[in-house]
Amino acid sequence: MLVKAFGSALNGINAIPITIEVNIDRGINFFMVGLPDSAVKESHQRIEAALKNIGYSIPGKKIVINLAPADIRKEGSSYDLPIAIGILAASEQINSEKVKNYIIMGEVSLDGSLHPVKGALPIAIEAKKHGFKGLIIPFQNAREAAIVSGLQVFGVKNILEVIHFFNGESTPEQVIVNTREEFYRKLNNYEFDFSDVKGQENIKRALEIAAAGGHNIILIGPPGSGKTMIAKRLPSILPPLNIQEALETTKIHSVVGKMAKGSALITSRPFRSPHHTISDAGLVGGGSYPQPGEISLAHNGVLFLDELPEFKRSVLEVMRQPIEDRVVTIARAKLTVEYPASFMLVAAMNPCPCGYYNHPDKECVCQPGIVQKYLNKISGPLLDRIDIHIEVIPVPFKELNKKRSGEKSNDIRKRVEKARKIQEERYKDDKGTYCNAQIPSKTLQVTCKVDEAGELILRNAMEKLNLSARAYNRILKVARTIADLDQSKNILVEHLAEAIQYRSLDRETWGT
Repeated sequence: MLVKAFGSALNGINAIPITIEVNIDRGINFFMVGLPDSAVKESHQRIEAALKNIGYSIPGKKIVINLAPADIRKEGSSYDLPIAIGILAASEQINSEKVKNYIIMGEVSLDGSLHPVKGALPIAIEAKKHGFKGLIIPFQNAREAAIVSGLQVFGVKNILEVIHFFNGESTPEQVIVNTREEFYRKLNNYEFDFSDVKGQENIKRALEIAAAGGHNIILIGPPGSGKTMIAKRLPSILPPLNIQEALETTKIHSVVGKMAKGSALITSRPFRSPHHTISDAGLVGGGSYPQPGEISLAHNGVLFLDELPEFKRSVLEVMRQPIEDRVVTIARAKLTVEYPASFMLVAAMNPCPCGYYNHPDKECVCQPGIVQKYLNKISGPLLDRIDIHIEVIPVPFKELNKKRSGEKSNDIRKRVEKARKIQEERYKDDKGTYCNAQIPSKTLQVTCKVDEAGELILRNAMEKLNLSARAYNRILKVARTIADLDQSKNILVEHLAEAIQYRSLDRETWGT
């Protein structure tokens, strides 16, 4: 007897329906075809033990299982449950009438219980798109999948619940999640707040500008000056995620299996802080079976690279293209996948190997030329993609000892949101441009127009501070953001003056 069950395969952050055809005929053998990997092939042993332990069995006949389409590689153990149900239906141990109406996914344990799977949200989205009545999935993934409205989602704990459902003996409780309620309930729920930061008003100002314009930023300062502490608070002043961004972010984390147990939707902007020993594939994605990397997990949020010069140069260089294009393409011989990677880069570094170059109290002990050599670990093209360079000075005791809290993140975020709304209106007709950091070169002179006084201060800065040529465009973009924060239509001299001071590493005298 031939029966068709349905599962799903992941391709990038999307899913593809997989038809699991099970045919049982005379003879004795077990064949699985359709490009399964080792984990899928091993499902035979898991299913056999699980069915035996719950009072069912795999018939001693010739069983052929085809996973179609056969040219897509099937990976992982999440096909256990649909294969088991297909075998039971084809051997007439359960009623096969309703099997075709549901996508079924789940890893089967030897006692018949189910383990969670990756990619529940994209699988649910695809199930609805292809007209399936519902989705049967391990209960740990049920709330995540139930974000998709108009689809029956059943969270089950073991294979017996699925068998009883198809036999009409009982129906698992349908999981229902109110997407908007879930979204607004946890919106802007951040662990860290800027009110905890004592002093460092100039650094907080730089981060406010970075958040308002979507600018990448690098913090340079000695150990213990508060670089990491401040960077961790950046997501709390970014504009809140909208529902579309929340769903897109959740899809990426779902595919990697990074969703917290029982969670349904990511409503806070992600903050990813990989260690400097990370590999190329770990940062941008890839591997034998491509998976999203840290830059995709930071999509719609912040990627924080602490101790930037300690990262391998090859790791930093592969990040250049995704920073510019906001998408990463991973090509293999048999497939090509794309992962979104629209993130804010926040980097932190010591000014030199000993950490005390330009320190107000401690003396740098590095040999001549060492500081510049240390900085040269970061390539010019990468540094060119970072708009704001800011030096962080240790907080003096009188600031640390103050009892009064600093300004709250919520108050800073209100100013950031006002500036973003101005940019949203300005770039509504420019596809691919959403904030000042993304202004293309061809429209820069129009968007960031300056008067004669502004041109004069720019020329003086270039000449007297020995700023590099690449600093020019970055200064204009940052000045445009400062003007937006001031609700100013034009870029004024004071806006340019403030933007110029955020280009520390472009000065030719730095590190010499």
